[in-house]
Amino acid sequence: IIVLGGDGTLLQAARDMVHKDIPLLGINLGHLGFLAEVDQQSLYSALDKLMAGDYEIEERMMLYGSAAYRNVRDVALNDIVMTRSGSMKIVHFNLYVNGEFLNSYDADGLIVSTPTGSTAYNLSAGGPIVEPTASLIVVTPICSHALNSRSIVFADKDEIVIEIGAKRENQIEEAVIAYDGADEVPLHTGDRIRIKKAWETAKIVKLSKVSFLETLREKMKGN
Repeated sequence: IIVLGGDGTLLQAARDMVHKDIPLLGINLGHLGFLAEVDQQSLYSALDKLMAGDYEIEERMMLYGSAAYRNVRDVALNDIVMTRSGSMKIVHFNLYVNGEFLNSYDADGLIVSTPTGSTAYNLSAGGPIVEPTASLIVVTPICSHALNSRSIVFADKDEIVIEIGAKRENQIEEAVIAYDGADEVPLHTGDRIRIKKAWETAKIVKLSKVSFLETLREKMKGN
């Protein structure tokens, strides 16, 4: 599948086509991207390589998130984000890993990211950059009201559960969940989202010999 746009367009295509098991080639019509690596100037030479079979395919881990009592079941290539809804008030989140309570956060939200998504919202929130073909899960709080809130890296076999905790005076918390920044679903106090590694992977066509490190170096220059 040839995807015209930028990284956001390729993310949507990866989610839409997840059950087709078809590799994706991103043609970048915007700024330098991490996923859509072919620019407009090199389009025809890229297609020649594609037709000649001169390419590699990278498999990227995806996440699956669900809530049994709400219509919240989907996959994400970058991240699954739970964040406050509309109001400027912070939300109380409870984090469980493999059924065991780990920590509570009073924050604007929590980002559960794949290695591919580590250079997206996770990076903006102060999370670590991860080599994209790795297989692990990163949880990063967004503007947490605590001095010791840091990202936590988990194994890809771990199961993450995020619960919208109760406020003081039993006020109802309101939040939303988004998959790769899209398809927002409202959540309320007591709702739980279960997140784990998806069975499916995103297959990204790699034509360029430019490494992730070289792309990262160019991005860090601000180009």
